[in-house]
Amino acid sequence: MKELVFIVEDDVTGGYRARAVGESIHTQAETVEELHANVRDAVACHFDDHPPQRIRLHYVRDEILSYA
Repeated sequence: MKELVFIVEDDVTGGYRARAVGESIHTQAETVEELHANVRDAVACHFDDHPPQRIRLHYVRDEILSYA
């Protein structure tokens, strides 16, 4: 596997949560720096022999606009 993509969203309790596309890998963190470390650790635990060459973090944010 060359690349593994994570969908990163804001957590409702603060911080971030991330889930891998096509794999059962999930993690969360309070800061972006902590998220990077947690994602790397989760990927290393999941792929013992052949980890992906690249990890892509795709940040998804929802904005709600209302008419007043």
